[in-house]
Amino acid sequence: MFLTISMRGDAAHPATDLGYLLHKHPDKAQTFSTSYGTAHVFYPQADAERCTAALMLEVDAVALVRRSKGRGRGGAPDAALAQYVNDRPYAASSLLAVALSGVFSSALRGVCKARPELAAAPLPLRVEVPALPARGGPDLVRKLFEPLGWTVTAEPVALDARFPAWGASRYVRLALESEALTLAEALRHLYVLLPVLDDAKHYWVASDEVDKLLRAGEGWLPAHPEQKLITSRYLSRRWSLTRQAMERLELVRLAEADDSEVESIDNAVPADTGAEDEEKPAPLAVLRREAILAALREAGAARVLDLGCGQGQLVQEMLKDVRFTEIVGVDVSVRALTIASRRLRLDRMGERQAARVSLVQGSLAYTDKRLKGYDAAVLSEVIEHLDLPRLPALEYAVFGHARPRTVVVTTPNVEYNVRWETLPAGHVRHGDHRFEWSREEFRAWAAAVAGRHGYEVAFVPVGPDDPEVGPPTQMAVFSASTEKAGNNESAEKAEKEAKAA
Repeated sequence: MFLTISMRGDAAHPATDLGYLLHKHPDKAQTFSTSYGTAHVFYPQADAERCTAALMLEVDAVALVRRSKGRGRGGAPDAALAQYVNDRPYAASSLLAVALSGVFSSALRGVCKARPELAAAPLPLRVEVPALPARGGPDLVRKLFEPLGWTVTAEPVALDARFPAWGASRYVRLALESEALTLAEALRHLYVLLPVLDDAKHYWVASDEVDKLLRAGEGWLPAHPEQKLITSRYLSRRWSLTRQAMERLELVRLAEADDSEVESIDNAVPADTGAEDEEKPAPLAVLRREAILAALREAGAARVLDLGCGQGQLVQEMLKDVRFTEIVGVDVSVRALTIASRRLRLDRMGERQAARVSLVQGSLAYTDKRLKGYDAAVLSEVIEHLDLPRLPALEYAVFGHARPRTVVVTTPNVEYNVRWETLPAGHVRHGDHRFEWSREEFRAWAAAVAGRHGYEVAFVPVGPDDPEVGPPTQMAVFSASTEKAGNNESAEKAEKEAKAA
């Protein structure tokens, strides 16, 4: 991937002053090692009238896969081949943004001891990126850069020049020009907006990314018209981090409007406010996970399937308990598995911990031999997302084919919905819920499933158990009966011996 920064000059103010600002001599080609490859800095042109510094990043595709080991192993979110055949070595992304901040760190901070007055002055700059992924197209590129004082040229790249009818790809050739910005401001814009336009990051986004965003966005992000989109995409759409960043940006905006310090605005709550304050009740999602974990521990389960794992919250909790020696998260959604991979920090996880967990793409409506032989399976808030005619297929795939010793199923209790003040009468809790059962309906279904497949079932309330309408979540714990389990093991053994013969 490739990026150039050019500056115009004259005899009085030679363009080669760019070398001072970047702390890279125009007469030298320099090489820098990064986590994912090698960065080269060189000057294709360096004279008094025009100076161009080029940053070229050679991405090591194998190193990228190894450092992101959780994403391609064992059927995890991305297909194995896609880990090696992709646009990462060629298209500007967070990889280039990280290289930019590492190679030009002093320039990014606006530090130039040799020419401090030059670092603080607006310069005639031109930035070119030959291949920039732009999820949102040229219009979004202009919406992001033009409010910052750039003149933007974003030329769509054809999907295939030989077949113009195929239309444009998601890439653009980007050229930015400005005479009103310092070099540090230009670099900070690129550092934030390159991964925003790509709408992806190659590393786990943790809470420290909020601080990075606010540092790089100082002076321009609080007032940017696309602030919310920038913040959300930069933080990989992690809503908790996005909310935290937006709150801090709003404080900065208010402080600037009032010509005061942020600390003088954010003083409504005393700094020593702490544990003596009244604690809020635990969210239902937390209570649900605690109930599931308690059921799994009571069953003595060590190898557990989280069927319909979504974004990996339950998998994350199970990883904290060493008694769960193997945890498999299964979901049909590639995007959900990608988010789960980021949440679990699989790319940073140690080998011993990583050996305990895997993420698998699969549909619960079909039998899957990969899911056989586990101690327990969890279907947490899953069944209500299926159309009722498809429930028998899920039932057979889990209880008839995979047959874990223990199955934990949770689902909303529709009777409790009258206790949600914000839920209109007759509405389900989530737009994707195909149904929500009463306690009687859930118990009837669970008892029928248990009877058909040789399980015993017990019911556990989750959340406050209202004397009139019951708990908000109902949970069924299925345990395979000893007699049926023995018959199944004998049948499987006989089947294997027959195949061997």
